Amino acid sequence: MSWLIDKFNQLDDRIAIIHKSNSYTYKELFNNIERVKKKVIKNKINPGEVVSIINDYSFDSISLLLALYQNKNIIVPITSKIKEEINKKIKESFSTKSILLYKNEIKVNNHKIIEFHQMIRTLQNRNCSGLIFFSSGSTGNPKAMIHNFDNLVDYYKNKKLRSINMILFLMFDHIGGLNTLLNILSTGATMIIPENRNSDEICRLIQDYKIKILPSSPTFLNLILMNNSYDKYDLTSLRMITYGTETMPESLLKRLRKIFSKVKFLQTFGTSETGIANTSSKSSNSTFMKIDDANLEYKIVENELWLKSKTQVLGYLNSPMNSFTDDGWFKTGDLVEEADDGYIKIIGRNREVINVGGEKVLPSEIESIILSILEIQDVLVYGEKNIITGQTVVCDVVIKDKIESGQIKKIIRKYCKDKLAIYKIPTKVNIVTETNFGERFKKFRIKQ
Repeated sequence: MSWLIDKFNQLDDRIAIIHKSNSYTYKELFNNIERVKKKVIKNKINPGEVVSIINDYSFDSISLLLALYQNKNIIVPITSKIKEEINKKIKESFSTKSILLYKNEIKVNNHKIIEFHQMIRTLQNRNCSGLIFFSSGSTGNPKAMIHNFDNLVDYYKNKKLRSINMILFLMFDHIGGLNTLLNILSTGATMIIPENRNSDEICRLIQDYKIKILPSSPTFLNLILMNNSYDKYDLTSLRMITYGTETMPESLLKRLRKIFSKVKFLQTFGTSETGIANTSSKSSNSTFMKIDDANLEYKIVENELWLKSKTQVLGYLNSPMNSFTDDGWFKTGDLVEEADDGYIKIIGRNREVINVGGEKVLPSEIESIILSILEIQDVLVYGEKNIITGQTVVCDVVIKDKIESGQIKKIIRKYCKDKLAIYKIPTKVNIVTETNFGERFKKFRIKQ
């Protein structure tokens, strides 16, 4: 038996999971894992098989995930509800089984695989469990990345027990979501699973369950402000907000600090390829952070952050390993600014840089300035093709009140005039009802 599953038995009547107003103890979780192993896995799933779970977080999906982990399966969490996307992920992950959970029923489907990828063979030969994540796919085809799941779980082995309620915000198929899940389970804490991920629902859960830690993203935190969700519910239980997955605009952090003045803000950092790193923010008011993790090395090469970790991915199943060096460094694509005291700040992605007549423009810098304008609630900056300069700067804005497009453009240009170089000021402004972001609450930039 895994040390993690054995721990559930010892934790007994502690509440492990709350979902749809139902509470489940660690003992019930332990027993459900055993039930799944006997009812499904023993008769239908062999050790080492690649198995897709078509579901988001629930008591049963978490039980199934951990039962398959114990059975040394290679697991593919899939949260999509689009049949074509599901079938593609099943195929590209080399899944021989897929499992659909519906009203306490477990349906197992078989899939024919002609030949397995060598990385899958390697895990099977080592008798190790595996985990396959797909990238968000904001640019190009989503990459299928395979991890040694045993290594990921063992990273949490010596965590201290604590009694705390946490929201399981990031999704079942996301490395950040798995990090939160394993962190909660390894410390004997209680996870609250939201029925949906809108700002009102999350804030209601914070109020009702006196949640102290909210793991989130800048995009979602801004939605809390835009919808005034923070004003509708009692959020005084919050002690910490962690944010990651994308660059935090300094002006947004300033807005958040005014609303949540007694809450500590911590910037997290991680990639699907290398796992989540231990970090510390310079302060709650700063977007500078330190990576301080014994399991991870980093270096900065031409302003780009490179990582190497003990829990990093074995590789991609459907894509070349161009992002990795021959000696194992992962080139994250994140551009950083380094301070003299060793703190670093993520300032953008190299693929998002806008080239205006040879001048490099970072969208995050412009977004932070524009977001300081009182009339604007949200902004997304990206590049469009231009015959003369190659590219030009464009922004989509969500405004507070009804303002004509021409007027808001004048407001933006006037405000930015003495804060940005002329080539950085948007030449085109679009008024939108919401900016372009995915289900993981990470902005998608349209780069042309």
